[in-house]
Amino acid sequence: MFLMSGWATSLFAAGVQYEMRVDGLACPFCAYGIEKNFMKTEGVERVDIDLKRGLVIVDTQEGVRFTEDQLKQIFDDSGFSYRGVVERAR
Repeated sequence: MFLMSGWATSLFAAGVQYEMRVDGLACPFCAYGIEKNFMKTEGVERVDIDLKRGLVIVDTQEGVRFTEDQLKQIFDDSGFSYRGVVERAR
């Protein structure tokens, strides 16, 4: 019972999902740099990249937030142009 309780708590922890528009996404190999830079950031749980729509979706752990400047820097370091973000609680 204790294990199940702990599992349920982590399942419903309220992190943030960031959906970011990016210019220049053309191939999976190029997009890998974005994924790599986000995944080495503490608190990032998942990164999904939609090449066709030019979107990068990042899920973070509870209490982990990005500033606009941090997001711009990650994309700049990855060689892409950051265009904007929509934040959603998960």
